[in-house]
Amino acid sequence: MLPLLAIGPAPLQLERVAAAAGAGPEAGADGAVVTFLGLVRNHNLGRSVRYLEYEAYEPLALKAFERISAEIGERWPNARLALHHRIGRLEVGEASVAIAARSPHRGDAYAACRYAIERIKQIAPIWKHEFFEGGEVWIEGATANPDDPRALAEAERIACA
Repeated sequence: MLPLLAIGPAPLQLERVAAAAGAGPEAGADGAVVTFLGLVRNHNLGRSVRYLEYEAYEPLALKAFERISAEIGERWPNARLALHHRIGRLEVGEASVAIAARSPHRGDAYAACRYAIERIKQIAPIWKHEFFEGGEVWIEGATANPDDPRALAEAERIACA
């Protein structure tokens, strides 16, 4: 069984991530599973992207994922989360992150899924190295203090829009 929260170089399998989110005590209680799959684009800021390399401080990334899961549990108590973020070299079209949120009601599942990706970008120590035609650049990673109430509010605002 796939862990609920994972980071590593293994290819993503969305079905396994969605199944991991359903590992709750009440089988059949959920009416919605919302998934998000982030893909490597072939362009960014007008540049032709060749591939990406993700790096992470894995122990802290997992702690950030645990925090995000706990925040979701506080805001949407019936929602459960599973997520997996890849690291290493990823080619254009490959999946970099898979998120599944499961809940009795679709609204909570949608909001929890959107909240998760926003918070990952805010607080998870994951860095993207972009290789494009003619050069390379590091894309700024997480910059928010996990306890910053403005960052929390912004993630919730986006999730509930």
